[in-house]
Amino acid sequence: MNQDWEKWGRDIRNIVQDAVDSQDFQRLNETISNTVNDAIFNLRQNIRRGPGGPQQWGPGRRYERRQEEKPVLFAKKGGTSLAGAALLTVGFLFTFCCVGAIIAGVVSVMMTGFGAVEAGAFFVLACLTAAGVWIFCKGKGMRGRAKRFRRYVEALRGRAYCNISDIAERTGEKPKRIVKDLRRMIADRWFLQGHLDEQDACLIVTDAAYDEYRRIRQLREEQRQAEAERQQARARQQEEEKREQENAGYVPEVQRVIEKGRWYVNKIRECNDAIPGEEISRKIDRIELLVRRIFERVEADPEAVDDIRKLMEYYLPTTVKLLEAYEQLDAQPEAGENIRQAKEEIEKTLDTLNTAFEKLLDSLFEDVAWDISSDISVLETMLAQEGLTEDGWKRKE
Repeated sequence: MNQDWEKWGRDIRNIVQDAVDSQDFQRLNETISNTVNDAIFNLRQNIRRGPGGPQQWGPGRRYERRQEEKPVLFAKKGGTSLAGAALLTVGFLFTFCCVGAIIAGVVSVMMTGFGAVEAGAFFVLACLTAAGVWIFCKGKGMRGRAKRFRRYVEALRGRAYCNISDIAERTGEKPKRIVKDLRRMIADRWFLQGHLDEQDACLIVTDAAYDEYRRIRQLREEQRQAEAERQQARARQQEEEKREQENAGYVPEVQRVIEKGRWYVNKIRECNDAIPGEEISRKIDRIELLVRRIFERVEADPEAVDDIRKLMEYYLPTTVKLLEAYEQLDAQPEAGENIRQAKEEIEKTLDTLNTAFEKLLDSLFEDVAWDISSDISVLETMLAQEGLTEDGWKRKE
C-alpha cells in the first residue's frame, strides 16, 4: 500500500510539473481530481479485499466480528444423526431378512424334516437376527440421543446456563434422564465447554460461566464459614456473660474454685477425646459426669467449697496427670510389657477415683438429706397431732 501512495504522489507531481513547464493549467484540476479519485477507489478495494490489511467496519463487518469472537460451544451432530438413521435402516433390513429366512426355514423343515444341517442354519440365523436387532437399537439410540441433544441446545435459548428443571419442562424429558444424557454428552465433548453444577441441578455451557459459578460458590462458602464463626463467637460471648452473671454473687474465692472446676471438666473431656478405647472412655465419662455434678453442687451451695479442698488440691490434678500419662502411653506405636502394665494400673486407679468422687458427691448432699429427714419427721408429728395419720384415726376410734 505504501508503494501505491508513492506512485500516486509521483503522478500528481508529474502532472503539476508538466502544467508548469507548458504553462497550461486549464485541465490541471480535473487531471488531479481524476488521479485522486482513482487512488481512493483503489485504496477502498485494497481495504476490502487485501489479505492481512485493515477491514472496513460496517454493520455487516461488526456482525462478522461478533460471530468470530463467539466461542463454539456445541459439537455438530448432524453426522451422528445420519449415522444413527443409517444403522437403524440397516439393522431393520438385516433383521427383516433374517426373520424372513427363519420363517422360510421353518416351512422347509415342516416339509422335509429337521436335521443337523438345519439346526446349524437356524443357530446362525438366530445370531444374525440378534446382530441385526443390536444394530437397529444402536442406530435408534444414536439418532434419539442426537435429537435430544438438539432439543437441549434449543432449551438453552442462547443462555450460558439453564436449570435442569427448565430443560425438563421444555423437552418433556425426566430430570434423571436429562442428567444422565448430559453427563454422557459432556464426556463425549458434545458440549465443548459443558459442566454440571455440584447438585446436578444446572447445565453450564461455557467455561467462563462455570468459573464464575465456582467463584460465587466459594464466596458463599466463605461467607457461611464466617457467619458460623460469628455465631460461635456470639455464643461464647453469651456463655461468658451468663457465667459472669452467675458468678456475680459469689465471693472471689468461690468464683475461682468454680472457674478452676470448669477448666478441669474441659480438660478431662479433651483427654477423653484423645484416648481411644470403649472401656477407658466409659470410665473417663463417669469421672467427667461426677466432677461436673460436684461443681454444680458448689454453685448451688457456695458453702460447700470448704468440702472440696482436697478435690481441688490433689484429686483433680492427679486425675488430669494420670489421663495425660495414659494418652502418651497409648500413642506409642509399639506397646511393650511396661506400657501395658502402666495402662492397666492407671485404669484401676481411675476406678478408685470414680468411687472417691461418688462418695464426695454423696457427702455434699448429706446436709440436704438431713434437712429433708428432719422436715419429714416434723411433718409426720404435726399430722399425727392433728389425727390425720392412720395411727391417729385408730386412736380416735
